[in-house]
Amino acid sequence: MENNKLKVRDLDLYYDDFQALKNINIDIPANKVIAIIGPSGCGKSTFLRVLNRMNDLIEGTKTEGEVLLDQNNIYGNIDVVELRKRVGMVFQKPNPFPKSIYNNVAYGPRAHGLKDKEKLDEIVEDSLKKAALWKEVNDRLDQSAMGISGGQQQRLCIARALAVDPDLLLMDEPSSALDPIATAKIEDLIEDLKENYTIVIVTHSMQQAARVSDYTAFFWMGELIEFDITEKIFENPEKQRTEDYITGRFG
Repeated sequence: MENNKLKVRDLDLYYDDFQALKNINIDIPANKVIAIIGPSGCGKSTFLRVLNRMNDLIEGTKTEGEVLLDQNNIYGNIDVVELRKRVGMVFQKPNPFPKSIYNNVAYGPRAHGLKDKEKLDEIVEDSLKKAALWKEVNDRLDQSAMGISGGQQQRLCIARALAVDPDLLLMDEPSSALDPIATAKIEDLIEDLKENYTIVIVTHSMQQAARVSDYTAFFWMGELIEFDITEKIFENPEKQRTEDYITGRFG
């Protein structure tokens, strides 16, 4: 396989006594889009949150195994704030801060100590351009982010994640709260972003997985059943369970 950005080895995750992820092994190649599919409650979002240690915030969580980001185990002795700078996250529901559009994007760089106004202006413009939002909002950067549409808010959240220059972008059903037009814009954006970022997207839509991803991972009841090139997963899966899910026999 190609140059791997992330390697997950023998990963188990428990919420108290409940085992939510079971012996996950997967290599995530750099500058590709990896879709994670599977029925509700199968561990998709839990797995995504493993990759930037968001599960640490849930009491009673225990994680075993290794997650290697550029060969460094993120569950070793590392700075979690620095990790979350490198591994950005976009959630299901757009969650802009109740601040101006400009201050939403500048938030991360400022939090990491950047004060230079010129540099901040540059980062805000660049991030909004990368998120395909600049043309729509460049004349109202000082207006509240709460005043733009849901689709624009989601792209603003992507711009906010990009502003701290991550290596990896995690997206948890980023378009499930959006209409078809806004969804298409997010999908076009994912295609553009993979030139510079590795993207892992959880989606409940198999059509979306087929459209945007290079690789697809199928999870079922906390297990990784199959992981391969997207075309192969959808057209010629190796496992019967994958085929049953994709053809709608269950899920």
